Amino acid sequence: MTSSDTAVVRPGEELDLRSLAAYLRGQLECGTGVSPADLRLEQFAGGHSNLTYLIRFGAEQFVLRRPPVGPVAPTAHDMPREFRLLQALHPHFSLAPRPILLCEDTAVIGVPFYLMERRHGLIVRDNIPSEIGDDETRRRRVSEAVVDTLAALHAVDIYATELAEIGKPVGFVGRQVRGWSERWLRSKTSEVVEMDQVMEWLGERIPSELNMGATIVHNDFKLDNIMLDPRDPARVVAVLDWEMCSVGDPLIDLGLLLCYWTLQSADEQQSLHAVTSGPGWMTRAEIIERYERLTGRDLSQIVFYETFARFKVAVIIQQIYFRYDRGQTRDERFRHFDRLVLELAKDAVKGLGY
Repeated sequence: MTSSDTAVVRPGEELDLRSLAAYLRGQLECGTGVSPADLRLEQFAGGHSNLTYLIRFGAEQFVLRRPPVGPVAPTAHDMPREFRLLQALHPHFSLAPRPILLCEDTAVIGVPFYLMERRHGLIVRDNIPSEIGDDETRRRRVSEAVVDTLAALHAVDIYATELAEIGKPVGFVGRQVRGWSERWLRSKTSEVVEMDQVMEWLGERIPSELNMGATIVHNDFKLDNIMLDPRDPARVVAVLDWEMCSVGDPLIDLGLLLCYWTLQSADEQQSLHAVTSGPGWMTRAEIIERYERLTGRDLSQIVFYETFARFKVAVIIQQIYFRYDRGQTRDERFRHFDRLVLELAKDAVKGLGY
């Protein structure tokens, strides 16, 4: 990440630096002879889920990942699982950062956490980096690199590499629909009829698993989870945020990418907005065509996966809003997330016959 991606730690999300430094001195080779005062901490500003920090310890730099502050949903924000998943995946998909150290001792900073290598590059979030700028050819090449990276991830043989053991490929989509529906029911703070309509529609249309080989599923594959080379932005240097990774139907990933890939059109969804609405970026139809050509997969039911993606994103945002509504976080970014949930739900039901 670039230096501009870090900032001072947000209030309420500080770490016990003395305890952390003492622990790292005993665990890292670079810690020998390093004073606790030499530990510097900054926070990566992006993301609304797990907290991510830049650790400067002597001459070395690491990325620290920990769960959010306050109560979290059962089985969510599992740092040991995420660490071990990266251990298994990194040798077969080098764009997944190398994990370095797992700490399950909650006496250190109060929660489990892990360190991974720091990679440097551009992340496209709310603004287009100057290295891409208004160059439409470069935007097109970045678009192609995103699709190609997803196809490469889905080309990893989960059975030959034993990665199939990180999840249960059979019945994956059905479990996803049921699981996210249950999360919605547990976290909703008001009735949203559109969410009920989408749950019903999805439950009645689970795609057949025949002829759809299971792959690694990142489960949060989108442009701002991809790091680009500043010297050549069309070259991907890392894929980030593996918290929800599993194995199953790869079109779950494609549906989510399409959900976040917004376009400039009056007929497009109104809930999510991204830089891809500008000129030069690939259209969703072009993304579908390129992925289909690279993988040979049948995308005739892609509407299901896009609809599920919008529903899932709405639930994730509702879970964050639930924590804000219950006073479990003071982050003012979340104050109006209930409105975004409603907008996403309305987008999801468009064209579903309601």
